[in-house]
Amino acid sequence: METKTALSALSALSHESRLAAFRQLVQAGPDGLSVGELRERLALPPATLTAHLNILRAAALVHDQREGRVIRVRANYLQMNALLAYLTENCCGGVDSCTPAATCPPRPTGAMP
Repeated sequence: METKTALSALSALSHESRLAAFRQLVQAGPDGLSVGELRERLALPPATLTAHLNILRAAALVHDQREGRVIRVRANYLQMNALLAYLTENCCGGVDSCTPAATCPPRPTGAMP
């Protein structure tokens, strides 16, 4: 990951509502959430959530898919894991005993938490 991309992702996550939205989507797994479900969980007005999702989308942290009249939003695990790898690539100055957190694979579709 390039520094510019990491800065974009970190900037997108630097707002309380966007961080909360992203965390909800990560917890939801690969099925994601409909925009309506996410809005209800966060108790945000529709226009506000849309603006926040646009920022997360621009940072490639989320992607969405239209399913009929519903828009489903999902966390982009590849981008999240790339950001974590970027942040920890020189963890502990290369000392062998340092082990950064493993990447987060999404739960299989339909799996319960």
